[in-house]
Amino acid sequence: MLKIPATFQLALAALVVSLLIAIPAGIISAVKQYSPLDYLTMTGALLGVSMPNFWLGLLLILLFSVTLGWFPVFGYGSLRHMILPAVTLGTGMAAITTRLTRSSMLDVLRQDYIIAARSKGLAERNVIRTHALKNSFIPVVTIVGLQIGHLLEGTVIVESIFAWPGIGKLLVDSIFARDFSMIQGCVLLFAVLFVIVNLLVDISYVYLDPRIRYEKES
Repeated sequence: MLKIPATFQLALAALVVSLLIAIPAGIISAVKQYSPLDYLTMTGALLGVSMPNFWLGLLLILLFSVTLGWFPVFGYGSLRHMILPAVTLGTGMAAITTRLTRSSMLDVLRQDYIIAARSKGLAERNVIRTHALKNSFIPVVTIVGLQIGHLLEGTVIVESIFAWPGIGKLLVDSIFARDFSMIQGCVLLFAVLFVIVNLLVDISYVYLDPRIRYEKES
């Protein structure tokens, strides 16, 4: 039973890392379109998408654990143990979310109501925060929900690299041990979690956009 909380902790930490990077970067990149900051952000997003988890994890271990000695190489039990696996797992997700946040924000900023808000003399900060940000979040929430599957898939690799005692490492160990019942159970658990998360994402649309309502058909 300790495997499930360990995987949840890692997935949640990776999600937090991803959103802390992606949301501000995507918004700034959209607001400063075609600026050097925009090009720098998109270049970083491209690198993040192209970088395999196992390679990034080994680089982080080499730099921050072996060379600098800031974080443990592997293990579980404290925040210091969680940082490198969470960054490794959240980086690829952050790259994709950054690009989608930028694209969604650009679409919203071109809408008529944004132009009207600016013509009324509202400060650009208020226009972005009050009118544009919330309306641009539906595609972002959608891709975040879909990427929960990526997080669960990524835990299989990342937990093995960092010896994190979660479901992903359990699945790998079960494959080597040819424990088919355990393999089926892990895969089924991943599938159920993915379905539940996407159901919650669909429900969240109502709160993000009041025009969306789920009603029974007559």
